[in-house]
Amino acid sequence: MPFQTKSLDVKAGKFSDYVQKHRLHWEKRQEAPKEMFKRAADVGLLGLETETVFGGLGASFSDKVELGRVISHQSMAAVFALINSQNVASRLRLSPHPKHHQMADELLNADRIGCTALTEPHAGSDFAAIKTSAVKTENGWVLNGSKAWITNAAYADTIMLYAQTNPEKGWRGIASFVIDARRTGFRRGEIYKLIGGHAIGAGEFHLEDYLAPEEDLLSPPGEAFKFAMNSINGARTYVAAMCVGMMENALELATSYAKQRQTFGTELLSHQGYRWSLSDVATQIAALSALTDKAAHLIDGGEDAVLAAAMAKKMAGEITIPAITACMQAMGAHGLREEHFLGQHLAAAKIAAFTDGSTEMMKERIGAYL
Repeated sequence: MPFQTKSLDVKAGKFSDYVQKHRLHWEKRQEAPKEMFKRAADVGLLGLETETVFGGLGASFSDKVELGRVISHQSMAAVFALINSQNVASRLRLSPHPKHHQMADELLNADRIGCTALTEPHAGSDFAAIKTSAVKTENGWVLNGSKAWITNAAYADTIMLYAQTNPEKGWRGIASFVIDARRTGFRRGEIYKLIGGHAIGAGEFHLEDYLAPEEDLLSPPGEAFKFAMNSINGARTYVAAMCVGMMENALELATSYAKQRQTFGTELLSHQGYRWSLSDVATQIAALSALTDKAAHLIDGGEDAVLAAAMAKKMAGEITIPAITACMQAMGAHGLREEHFLGQHLAAAKIAAFTDGSTEMMKERIGAYL
């Protein structure tokens, strides 16, 4: 699926080259690369979905999906972190408050880093079970609770956070708030060491009597949950596209290797068994690409994408690891060399299988439509 926004392919190419150059260094440091956001800002990618009148690219959702696919050739973790920060920038631009617009501008320039916080230590796929509380007072909202497995938690200082205002109302009591990590009441917690996924900067943080002014209520109770569910459909779609990108990269490496390697007097790619193993991967890539494109087009058109997104995410969770493994097997011991990044792709594929809903949860979503 080509980019719809002019020049985005050039911007994506420049950033992709940068990621390829630094990705092994980031993994060896076992740290999230804060400098990566500055480089993304330099080429304009942190304003991907922000309207052009506000200094962004005004890109479509399909463009975001394509960006995820392209840059995941080099690192799924890096592009996942980038997209999560730009998501917050584009959301804050919808706010009527100038303070949020200023934050959005700072996010575009990487003077701030954004993240979205739903998951908690004991509430993952069961989003309605979150315990972080928001209590209304005459001065605003007082928030208490902990969030876990949050992308960009290592550095994020502008957070779109979901909290429960009334446990008796279940999902209808959930609201979303802008959290400024530079203010009193925010405490950063453990940053997780994830094999192949350090660039995601996943970790946890805690709110301890954090006071959010009334204007920092982004979506009121009831509306916030619906917004989050729609956002998750989008996330499932671009995560599936990232899996396509990793598989494409693995297939390219295996095919290139096979054209250079000779066995028993002939090019490795000439052997039937070898060709067949890679033809399976090529077919899986085409199938997942079609599912991903369908979901992206539905989202661009404002249509119901729950089923399409769940199918794409389910398939991605089931085929990506076997496909990358097949390409590594086709390359023999050569596939283990760290410069190919295939081992990191494998780890990132496992991360992707859990992100924004496990494969089992996707089966539940699909089953509900049956």
